Amino acid sequence: MQERHIAACGALNMLIAIACGAFGAHALKNLLSPDMLAIWHTAVQYQMAHALGMLLIVALTPRLLPTTALSKIGTAFLFGIVVFSGSLYVLALTGVRWFGAITPIGGVSFLVGWGLLGWGILKQKNPNKY
Repeated sequence: MQERHIAACGALNMLIAIACGAFGAHALKNLLSPDMLAIWHTAVQYQMAHALGMLLIVALTPRLLPTTALSKIGTAFLFGIVVFSGSLYVLALTGVRWFGAITPIGGVSFLVGWGLLGWGILKQKNPNKY
């Protein structure tokens, strides 16, 4: 993925997270059990945090982050959002518990992305290009 694709995905995921947060707070408030509503809110929080993370990595490139790391980190965050938050949204709406079994795969993807970000910053040859 290129910088602009990662930034666009980050912005789109922020839009979706905010819409899902509002939907959960208003439309789902009386439809879901408190446990399922908490799961919904967890999905929103992680989606929002990692959408911001996608925007962060674009802002850090190329000053603190090598361009070569950008695509890997962006892909890890996007995959994590789809699998982690997506599985929790489906779990909250359907109550089908096996969706929760795939959630950790998305969590590992988030961890990989953050690890790559830290490693990429440390490995940047010229951290003060500007």
